[in-house]
Amino acid sequence: MSATTHSGPAATAPAARTGAAPGSAARRKYRPRGTRSRGASLALHATLLLASAVAVFPVLWIVFISLGPSTSWQQPGEVMRHLSLGNYRFVLFHTNFPKWFLNSVIVAAATTVLGVLIASSAGYAISRMKFPGHKSLMWTFLITQMFPVAVLIVPLYNLMAQLDLIDTYLGLVLVYCTISVPFCAWMLKGYFDTIPRDIDEAGRVDGLTPFGTFWRLIVPLARPGLAVTAFYSFLTAWGEVAYSSQFMSNKHSTLAAGIRTFASDQRADWGSMTAASVVIAIPAGIVFLLVQRHLVAGLTAGGTKG
Repeated sequence: MSATTHSGPAATAPAARTGAAPGSAARRKYRPRGTRSRGASLALHATLLLASAVAVFPVLWIVFISLGPSTSWQQPGEVMRHLSLGNYRFVLFHTNFPKWFLNSVIVAAATTVLGVLIASSAGYAISRMKFPGHKSLMWTFLITQMFPVAVLIVPLYNLMAQLDLIDTYLGLVLVYCTISVPFCAWMLKGYFDTIPRDIDEAGRVDGLTPFGTFWRLIVPLARPGLAVTAFYSFLTAWGEVAYSSQFMSNKHSTLAAGIRTFASDQRADWGSMTAASVVIAIPAGIVFLLVQRHLVAGLTAGGTKG
């Protein structure tokens, strides 16, 4: 009894000194992992809303200005008083915009198809095959991305002139492929590395050729990576200005180059330029909506294995 009597105060002394009841540590509440406090959640959402507003404001401003008269960029208040689609009617029916649009569609579609074919086959070959110059080819793809457009215009122009490809769709498509293919080949090589090699071996066992294995087995599994490649190739051709301006005549101008005719040394027709910009952005937005579910998977999977 005496031992029990003396041990009680000794056992409860630390709890009394700390001011906590026995077992309070077990009853202490911990915030589940991944949850935020109310203040942190409000701050995060406020930051995201601010960032979204900053990103969307230029687009909305261009759309807003395009609905007003040509001088509305100086006096935005005139837009609400003279709200109309006059700029769009002028651009679509009284300029060469439809011809520019058709030229851009032809060049962008051809660049996308040809760029995806070359980049996917090159990425698959580098991922699966060992051949002389294997590493040199990858370094060549990487080095070509280091040169600015201004440096490459003259040598590319000389090459196209020798091949009689100046002011032709094919010449411009090949030039755009020099931009898109190196980056896309690098990305697809990383994506193909994530696909098990057992699939290739199974294809060879079934009697498929290397190209048959690539086309029938690997391509269906690589749709996310191919979607990103197609999107990048399309944007490269759709919005490029420098090469199109130098290598194509006014007859074959694309949208990005043709829109420059709305501005001169003395003045710029901002109403027509903003309306044309909005119309140009619509096809790019449609293509993005078509491939958006593959974009995240394609971009992340290609970087998981080098």
